[in-house]
Amino acid sequence: MSAVTTHVLDTAQGRPAAGVLVRLEQVTGVGSAVIAAGTTDDDGRVRSLGPDRVCPGSYRLVFDTAGYFTRTGQPCFFPEVSVSFVVADPTQHHHVPLLLSPFAYSTYRGS
Repeated sequence: MSAVTTHVLDTAQGRPAAGVLVRLEQVTGVGSAVIAAGTTDDDGRVRSLGPDRVCPGSYRLVFDTAGYFTRTGQPCFFPEVSVSFVVADPTQHHHVPLLLSPFAYSTYRGS
């Protein structure tokens, strides 16, 4: 299983957000590097996103919400959502869900 996973729920439509492009980046002092990329499935999940283990450090999930909102015919105020987080214990799994609507989003550390 990937060390970092995510899922996206469209709270305005009341269903999973399928087809959202997601990038996992490692953030360094000089920029960032893409570790993996994937697309949410029909359940809104990216089940395989990067390696089974990541080093301690700063990471970012970047969600292409513009493409999703265009496909679903919804307005788009946030064309991209970037969620930064820190991995302190590389032995743990890090699940970072995104709750999405055209004019708001929220996130949390899931299980």
